[in-house]
Amino acid sequence: MKGNEAIAEAAIRAGVDGYFGYPITPQTEIIEYLMEANPAETTGMIVLQAESEVAAINMVYGGAACGKKVMTSSSSPGISLKQEGISYIAGAELPCLIVNVVRGGPGLGTIQPAQSDYFQATKGGGHGDYRLIVLAPASVQEMADFVELSFDLAFKYRNPVMILSDGAIGQMMEKVYLNPQKERSKTFPDWATVGKPSTRERNIITSLDLDSNRQELFNEKLVAKYNEIRKNEVRYEEFMCDNADYLLVAYGTSARICQKSVQIARKQGIKVGLLRPITLFPFPASIINKLADKVKGILSVEMSSGQMVEDVMLAANGKVPVYHFGRMGGIVTTPDEVVACLKSKFTGGKK
Repeated sequence: MKGNEAIAEAAIRAGVDGYFGYPITPQTEIIEYLMEANPAETTGMIVLQAESEVAAINMVYGGAACGKKVMTSSSSPGISLKQEGISYIAGAELPCLIVNVVRGGPGLGTIQPAQSDYFQATKGGGHGDYRLIVLAPASVQEMADFVELSFDLAFKYRNPVMILSDGAIGQMMEKVYLNPQKERSKTFPDWATVGKPSTRERNIITSLDLDSNRQELFNEKLVAKYNEIRKNEVRYEEFMCDNADYLLVAYGTSARICQKSVQIARKQGIKVGLLRPITLFPFPASIINKLADKVKGILSVEMSSGQMVEDVMLAANGKVPVYHFGRMGGIVTTPDEVVACLKSKFTGGKK
């Protein structure tokens, strides 16, 4: 399956209640697949093409407020349009899944893959003090697997989760193992707005509080939640890091490329390892800091002008030099280009 198709099928099988989206390349296959599958007839899952990205994210807000498993997907400019709604959802502490299949920018940019939405995804692309949990798949299998994981995390922490993919993984085809069909849940969380039973007060879901003192207390509550997420939910993968002299840090498509770069460099006598962040928030800062004690330098490889590299620098905390290498505008780098950059930065072009 294509990565986009795998996300769509995984959503159906995960017992998702509703998908609200709008077509934009390179993620349109998600909504196309769902429309053709018509899961409303089999599982009861609603699939609706909204009139705009703004409408779609507000439909997600409404569905999430009812305690339902709801999601949306888009690509870079469309995600930008959703930012106000995402901030509202985070401010209302509601669970949902947002998929961004990134394309090159800024502006309308290209329809080719990029990783230039890292800042937007991990630093809170909308207004206010909030964070998303961000998962970065590096394969079609992870595109499928991360759907169910996203909803588990979203409901565990009552927080929106983003799958930050890119056009390459969204469009590539790989073998994928899919989970069995789950039934949609017939129960509701105790915080959901599903009508007021006689046994409790009504639930009110909002992100508005005009009292500054209460708002500050709420912000402190969010900070505590994000710190708990940092403590419990960091995910990463190491590749040949045990005896590495140099470290590559890369996620998504760039990590796939860097795995080959590690193999090429080692054949040339250069001991290189790869650290692949799976969660971009929470970021695996502590493991990078530990590896910085063992290596001579770190290269952050991204399909951008350099965004994650700032988090890598913070994690390394000045222990070793940290550099960035990236291609932009939808150009996907090659393993040999990564190795050449590594040599030029750290070995003067030599072994």
